[in-house]
Amino acid sequence: MKLTALRSTATLRTTVVALAAMLSVSLHGGTASAEPQKPSAVSSITKDGRTWHLKVYSAAMGTDVAIDVQRPADESKPAPNLYMLNGLDGGEGTASWQAQTNALQWLSDKSVNVIQPIGGRGSYYTDWLEPDPALGVNKWKTFFTEELPPLLDKTLQSTGRNALTGLSTSGTSVLQLAEAKPGLFKSVAAYSGCAQIADPAGKQFVKLATETWAGGNTENMYGPDNSPLWAENDPVINAEKLRGTLLYVSSGSGIPMLDDVKYYLGSSPGPSGAVNLSLGVIIEAAVNGCTNNLKNRLDSLNIPATYQFNPVGTHYWPYWEEALHNSWPMLAQGMELPH
Repeated sequence: MKLTALRSTATLRTTVVALAAMLSVSLHGGTASAEPQKPSAVSSITKDGRTWHLKVYSAAMGTDVAIDVQRPADESKPAPNLYMLNGLDGGEGTASWQAQTNALQWLSDKSVNVIQPIGGRGSYYTDWLEPDPALGVNKWKTFFTEELPPLLDKTLQSTGRNALTGLSTSGTSVLQLAEAKPGLFKSVAAYSGCAQIADPAGKQFVKLATETWAGGNTENMYGPDNSPLWAENDPVINAEKLRGTLLYVSSGSGIPMLDDVKYYLGSSPGPSGAVNLSLGVIIEAAVNGCTNNLKNRLDSLNIPATYQFNPVGTHYWPYWEEALHNSWPMLAQGMELPH
């Protein structure tokens, strides 16, 4: 073979190899040596009696999430999972079922894994459009509906049946999560959560919690006020997706009882106590309006739910603990437990 032909063959072979390499990089993104994404997984388990402290890596958020689990007394039998979402601080501070109530003790004789996520302050446990300078990366909807459930089922050897509860801001979140993946949570209880977020009043409620109190920016959550994501995540607008889920919804009127007054004034002496009392009244009255609107919407769709409209009561923990007790038969029914 002539030298020129050999050179042509070698040149052609080099070109083909280069094109193949370029195509491989193009198809797989980035560089050919890019590391595969780390999958979601249970990173560690620390057992403290019946409480298991889990670290669960979320691929969506790129970080470990703390999950505390109160195991049933008899761990030899598969049990369902009762997710209990915390208040505005995501359980990072004192706005948690564990810190504010006796709920865990009350549930200790029930054959259920009590799932207590820690984290997500001010996030509404939803998927945010963008990372937030104050609140970080939030992809909680993905975490709770896609990543966490199968990991818990495997780690806890659970029955695969789930129930979900939340209060205040997470009282909105539990309805959103139920709508995001219908059938994942068989029963859902929302205590004093504003189900509307797309109307002006609902947006203002979200902004008050996420921006004023938690320091985040709701434009990183759902975008500007005219973004369609507000409506896409509004539980009232999307109420049809709740069909087939056992529902319990509660709220108070905002009218304070003597115990309410003592609580607010005692927990924050001086003018701040009076301010907190006023906020507790105003917030619960507003939530009561949202809850009635949710009821009207569900009624118009012939979707059944159990409602607890208290004629009195402000926005604080004793009412939510009472609602947990009252909603237990419905939660247990969804988890196929005796009630």
